[in-house]
Parts: sequence; structure tokens; C-alpha cells
Amino acid sequence: MAATQSMEQRANDFRAAYGRVQREIGKVIVGHTDIVHGILTCLFVGGHALLEGVPGLGKTLLVRTLSQVLDLKFNRIQFTPDLMPSDIIGTNIISETGDGKRVFSFQAGPIFAQIVLADEINRATPKTQSALLEAMQEHSVTIGGTIHKLVEPFFVMATQNPIEQEGTYPLPEAQMDRFFFKLVVNYSGREEMATILDRTTRGEFPQPEKIMDGTEILVWQQLVREILLAPAVQDYAIRLVLATHPGGAFAAADTNKYIRCGASPRGAQAIVLAAKVRALLEGRYNVSFQDIRQVYLPAIRHRILLNFEAQAENIPSDEVLQGIMKDVKEKGGDIPTPVTAVKA
Repeated sequence: MAATQSMEQRANDFRAAYGRVQREIGKVIVGHTDIVHGILTCLFVGGHALLEGVPGLGKTLLVRTLSQVLDLKFNRIQFTPDLMPSDIIGTNIISETGDGKRVFSFQAGPIFAQIVLADEINRATPKTQSALLEAMQEHSVTIGGTIHKLVEPFFVMATQNPIEQEGTYPLPEAQMDRFFFKLVVNYSGREEMATILDRTTRGEFPQPEKIMDGTEILVWQQLVREILLAPAVQDYAIRLVLATHPGGAFAAADTNKYIRCGASPRGAQAIVLAAKVRALLEGRYNVSFQDIRQVYLPAIRHRILLNFEAQAENIPSDEVLQGIMKDVKEKGGDIPTPVTAVKA
């Protein structure tokens, strides 16, 4: 892509590329438009996606289809209760050289790919789930004191069944926070179900084409970060995150009543980056308040912990967050000046 292209030209190219990926996925996946948009948002900001839904809703098929559309190395890891951390990240093994000497050599695990499908991630124990932490955050793996860098772009898409299903383990809070979005996959409707049956029971197996490689994805990830964010809109995103902190100065009424632990700064980062993608797709080069509201739920729903009262009353996190959005006004008074680090 030429460096002399204007922002308008680059934005138009991005929307065209986004549309091509979306159409190729649509050859296989019926409906779930919001879920596809959420996954592509994660892809174009360099984040990871967590898909939650009961078995049989096409979560794994969606991830596989995306891997077919993108010219990236793909690995699938089926999480089971007996899976060990070394089965994911790899291990050092003893090998024999040509002159008979024995040396340690690194045998890479399936995490060494660019798209990694962590299928039914909550079927494995928390220890094994945590093997993904460094890879997701640092895009590297440390084995025996040696750091092994992962190839960029690196994208983890995990699927999980609802935690009330038997034989599942809730993900550690630290790992949940490393997912950019949590997307809830719901049941298909009547018309969508008819299309699914037509495609799957008549021998029709459409094959999507590969239309984008890693170099192009990295270019779009940089473009997203160039979208402007006004101080007032940034402050709105900050206050929406601070409003999830019980006992805090910006806590909403539902926060103190139902939330045990609020969202981290990663939540604010996710809101802003996802809002920038939405602005680009709508032909704007600056983020609006509406963009912030549209991405608030998938960016924050997995970053808050509900207390016993919310669980006892069966109140979902989305309902609590919707109440917070009603309480937090777009204009929040004076905007604080960012703190500048001073050398000692």
C-alpha cells in the first residue's frame, strides 16, 4: 500500500477488504452477523476472541472458516481434562546429534501458529488454560528460560460452553481479561435454520477462498490506530470503565449492588480500539459516543465479576452493564489532563 495514499483512500480500501472477508465467511456461515463482525473487529485490532454458546451452534465452524479465508498458519487445539501445558506450548526434548552427542532441542507446540483455535477451552483444567497467558499477552512463549517469539499476526479464538454445563472449568480472571471480546452465540432463527439444512443435507459444501495474508492484516491494524479520538469521547469510555468499580467515585447504582470486581484498563483499551473499527466501517475518521456504546458489552461483559446477590437473582452481566450505560452521561464535566511521567 502506497504511503502517499490519503486517509480516505486507505479507509475505502479497508472497508472493501473487510467486506470481502465478510462475504467469504458468509458462503459457509449462515446468520450470526454480529458474531462475525465481532471476530473481524478482534482480528483488525490484534485482539483475541472468546465465543460462548451451547454445543452445535457453529462456533468451531466459524473459526475454521476464518482460517480458510486468511492465508495464515492455522492450528486447532482440542481442550480436554487431561491436556497438559506442554501439549500446548511445547517442550525441550533430548535429541541425538550426528556425532552421537545428546542435546536439548525445542519441540514447538500447536500454539506456534498465527490463528489458534482453542476449542472448548473450559474443558481443560485452569493450569492448562493458563498456558495461553504469556502467548496471548506477550506473543511469545518461554521454555527453559528461552523466549520463543510467535509469528505476527497472532490471533487466538477460543470457544467455550456455558460454565453451568457439566465437566467445565471457569476460566481464570487473568485469562478472561486477555480476551478482547467475549461474544455470545445464540440459537439460529427459523429462516437461518432452513438455510443451514439446505446447505448441509443436500451435499452442498461451499469453499471460501483465501483473500488476505498476514502482511495486509498488519497494515489494517496500524490504520485502525490512526483514527482520531476526541478527549470528550475518550473520557466517556474511561468513565464507563470506572463505573464498573464498586465503591469508586464513578460507580453506578447497579455497580455497588451487583458487581464484586470491575474492569481493568484493558477494558478501556478494548472499547476505544473496537470503536475505531466501527467508525472506519461507517466512513468516519473519528470515534463517536455511539461507537463507544455499541462495543461496550462485548468489550466489558467478561471483565467484571458479579457478586452473590446478582448470582442469586440470576441477573446477567449484560443487564448490569446496560444499567451502567444509562447512568453514565456522555458529558462528564472537566476532562482531566493526562499524567506525564517525570524522570527521577
